[in-house]
Amino acid sequence: MRRLLLSCSSLGLLFSSHLHAADLNVVTTVKPLNLIVQELTHGVASSESLLPAGSSPHDYALKPSDAKKIQQADLVIWAGPELEMFLTKMLKDNPRALALTAQEGIDFRYYGEDSHADHADHADHADHADHADHADHADHADHADHADHADHADHADHADHADHADHADHADHADHNDHHGHSHDGIDPHLWLGPKQSLQAAKVITAKLIDLDPLHKQQYEANLSRFTSEVNNTIQALEQELQPLSSRGYFVFHDGYGYFEDQFGLNKLGHFTVEPDRRPGAKTLVSIRHSLKEAQAKCVFSEPQFSPAVVNSVINGTEVSVGTLDPMATEIAEEQGGYVQFLRHLGQSFTKCLK
Repeated sequence: MRRLLLSCSSLGLLFSSHLHAADLNVVTTVKPLNLIVQELTHGVASSESLLPAGSSPHDYALKPSDAKKIQQADLVIWAGPELEMFLTKMLKDNPRALALTAQEGIDFRYYGEDSHADHADHADHADHADHADHADHADHADHADHADHADHADHADHADHADHADHADHADHADHNDHHGHSHDGIDPHLWLGPKQSLQAAKVITAKLIDLDPLHKQQYEANLSRFTSEVNNTIQALEQELQPLSSRGYFVFHDGYGYFEDQFGLNKLGHFTVEPDRRPGAKTLVSIRHSLKEAQAKCVFSEPQFSPAVVNSVINGTEVSVGTLDPMATEIAEEQGGYVQFLRHLGQSFTKCLK
């Protein structure tokens, strides 16, 4: 009888442990990262995004309900303080938090390094108005474009021109010491936009999941293997789709696509702003418009989270196409296969506008 009781007790502990593991609660900060995590936890654990769909981590304000989710989570996965600065205090030194930018095994790109040709172009185009070609300011044939700046002022409510000048300098210099959004110095935290980096992050996340939930090691590893195969197949398809367009220049609204651009050898000429929530500088807009007039760019990309008014004012009178890039996967369902769908959708957006 005693032996039977001990056996029942052991089975009970095992069953209890199994239930606990199956109920592993994972919270991921931004939706695109959660698309990756859901692939890895499929059939084993639950995972949810902290930020609502379409929200930007650059200017997000943490709510009490968010704090509760974090406190109740077994694991919180975030890009890191370079992106979600609003979580730094809460997650610093938290053993249940996994900051991806602090992990080894991920090939990060760094702001300012010449890992892609567009960094040099960015110096020529985005910072060009500040340092390089003051001839553009001297011969302000493009200062007629300050009519567009005036339009920009109307659109962006630039009543305070002095403040605008400060913003312009800040944006044109891509000032890397952001005080309210995220840093543009050091690691680029938008790693989910790089298929290779996403696979590397998936390995890191899988190891952490197995550490927390060793009973489901085989399932986590199987999920990782399937995810890796699907992403690699998508990379090959996108290479064939985008390679013919690699010489066609374009501008993006927000400087956040470097990983994707590096992966597929795309020709970004510059960006409107380093921060989605920060107004582009007037000098940057003049420089971009100058490039558009010289037919250096085939396309200008906006983003669904932000008003297209500035983009529209810059392209007015040109034949440049306008496209939309959605780095936050707003239209992608959080389900199995979501991350691959996100990559394909991003590739289609580039293809449609650059053709």
